[in-house]
Amino acid sequence: MKKLAIIGASYLQEPLVRRAKEMGIYTVCFAWADGATCAEICDKFYDISIVEKEEILKVCQAEQIDGIATIASDVAAPTVAFVAEQMGLVGNTYESAVRANNKYLMRNAFVDAGISCPHYTFITRTDSSILSNNNIAHTAQFPLIVKPTDRSGSLGVTKVETLDALLPAIESAMQVSFKKEVLVEEFIAGREISVEFISYKGKHYPLQITDKVTTEAPHFVELAHHQPAELSSQQYEYVYSITEKALNALGITNGASHSEYRITQDGRMVVMEIGGRMGGDFIGSDLVRLSTGYDFVKGVIDVALGQFQEPVKTYQCCSGVYFLCEETRHLFPIIKQWQDIPSVIEGKITDNELHSVEKSADRSGYLIYQGAEKLQL
Repeated sequence: MKKLAIIGASYLQEPLVRRAKEMGIYTVCFAWADGATCAEICDKFYDISIVEKEEILKVCQAEQIDGIATIASDVAAPTVAFVAEQMGLVGNTYESAVRANNKYLMRNAFVDAGISCPHYTFITRTDSSILSNNNIAHTAQFPLIVKPTDRSGSLGVTKVETLDALLPAIESAMQVSFKKEVLVEEFIAGREISVEFISYKGKHYPLQITDKVTTEAPHFVELAHHQPAELSSQQYEYVYSITEKALNALGITNGASHSEYRITQDGRMVVMEIGGRMGGDFIGSDLVRLSTGYDFVKGVIDVALGQFQEPVKTYQCCSGVYFLCEETRHLFPIIKQWQDIPSVIEGKITDNELHSVEKSADRSGYLIYQGAEKLQL
């Protein structure tokens, strides 16, 4: 029986654990016990932080794993790469995983490769000299986006309209950054899309493009995702070509990737960031399969185990997810009665109290649909 190590054990990893077990694979999960819902469904669980890569490596060597993977977790990706590299398993290099997990290093790689991305300033401290030392006060073109270099899920991201609001936003981002590093970057106005790829031994395969709906300023938390994105065939080809170039710039060669773009009013396509992992918010785990017929989760497992085959899309239809929060309060009764809508295949309310969202974790439920047309709610 093949043995797969899975870094992370929250609800985000449940599709990976369940699919691996369906494939007859022995699963070993690593995470802190608090919130580790996968501990109850995997074959073996280790209460070890996902960033403790050396300790996880020792356990994986003792367990004699055949592959290692994660989905929808930026923080876990470097550990996956480290273990794979040390054990001679299929994966990205540790260097490339770190690059894809740090927005500053990522921006540098894009600039070096001539890929369009926002202009940016890198900040490593939050004292009163920040504004003058980095010349932000003299060169800033407001609005700006402030974000930690090493977090996801909209955590610590703020749109800043004035100079007075800049330092508080930097301090807020610095507080949630693991490395205490922040980017202050050009705000790119425009439509948001994301792109899912799977790669194997340096060859990249496009899977789907997603239209994204967010709260907009100041925190840009996702409220809905819809596949396929409403783009022309020429736009699809162009986005796929940029993404392949960006993946090569980052050095991502194996596994899933999730790329985020903004399309400006004049048609400029700007790479915002790329994660060396599957898209979260059900994009990778559910929506790609529902809109294309391709089992993306199985593909990630097959890559990790060195048994990957070129993806085959068996059909094309629409899929999507809506999220419940104060901003989408009208969805509350719809999600409660989701069985009444034929195209909705799953709905769940996780918190009866609705919150105004500043990060993805503030959302209180969701519904997922599949149909011939985009579901308008």
